[in-house]
Amino acid sequence: MSGYSELRKGRSSQAGQVYMVTFTTANRRPLFLQPERAMDACRAMTSSRLWYRSRLLCWVLMPDHWHGVIELGSLDSLSTTVQRLKSNSGRFIRLNHPESGIVWEKGFHDHALRSGPSIVAAGRYIVANPLRAGLARSVAEYAWWDAVWL
Repeated sequence: MSGYSELRKGRSSQAGQVYMVTFTTANRRPLFLQPERAMDACRAMTSSRLWYRSRLLCWVLMPDHWHGVIELGSLDSLSTTVQRLKSNSGRFIRLNHPESGIVWEKGFHDHALRSGPSIVAAGRYIVANPLRAGLARSVAEYAWWDAVWL
């Protein structure tokens, strides 16, 4: 087994569990270097209609990928939650930016987080991503992120 099916191997979802999730744009294209497209993606991904059961604790949208920390609600699976997130944002981006084509690559990477300190550490790691990538000198300079701990 290889590719997307390998990513699903052993994946399980547990209500109340917190996961760090990453997924990429199709062919790792830097779609979100364009501010209007990034703004539309952020608007679609943080829509309250997506987060009525699970919680988005922290996230960052990079030019060619997305990282987030998600706490699963009692009726959600991780795969369903990520699929809702990707399909809603992809549809919204293609509606407003038809030249975008396919937005997201299939699949995603996840990592279950164990405790409060590891959750906060994952959040810090995620929001510092633009600094490590050289897109900003401080977190305040980068517009495409948020965290519940603010």
